[in-house]
Amino acid sequence: MEEEGYQNHGEISLAHYGVLFLDELPEFNKSTLELLRQPLEDSKITINRLRMSVTYPCRFMFVASMNPCPCGYYASNQRKCNCTKGQIKKYMNKISGPLLDRIDIQIEVQSVKYEKLKSNIKSDNSKIIKSRVNKARNIQLERYKKYNIFSNAELTPELIEKYCSLNKQCEQVMKSSFEKLNFSTRAYHKILKVARTIADLEQSKNIEINHLTEAIQYRSLDRKYWEE
Repeated sequence: MEEEGYQNHGEISLAHYGVLFLDELPEFNKSTLELLRQPLEDSKITINRLRMSVTYPCRFMFVASMNPCPCGYYASNQRKCNCTKGQIKKYMNKISGPLLDRIDIQIEVQSVKYEKLKSNIKSDNSKIIKSRVNKARNIQLERYKKYNIFSNAELTPELIEKYCSLNKQCEQVMKSSFEKLNFSTRAYHKILKVARTIADLEQSKNIEINHLTEAIQYRSLDRKYWEE
């Protein structure tokens, strides 16, 4: 078990300035998942062994996927779930509240229907998306060049206050959502950073109401599945 822990620390550090993708998240050992909390918060991982302590950098993008229950059909609009409430709760509880709180964007994806696969509606191709992302990245590089940071994800509370300010309408929506959904301070800051990123993708100087409401929607999934 101890060796497994060190191996997991290694995988986290190897993902530095890259992507750490965990498929079927609840299938991992809960203690292993809890190791992610410090790196996601501090962008570094410390290994203590005997009389030696070593700290490694680990600023990475954490991406994970999971089913809503063991059979995969809880809340599905196509098939009936065969799991008991106890099985679903045990499965979902593998993901702790503090870990969920550190995930910026949470999206529910329904099964794709055949009609949609055959749809003639065209979506943006990878080239267009890449161009839009690069423009947003350049905006952030220019904005933060004197702070020695590269993206909205790295904003401190002081810089969030400076660069993620809200107009009166946005403030009212944020206040209402914060109280209704019982957001933590961490979630509040993450919503502002995500809203700032959405605004950058649209090359908007300010965070507008549509940017903020979209960011808030990305924080509501845990209230649907973990608090029923």
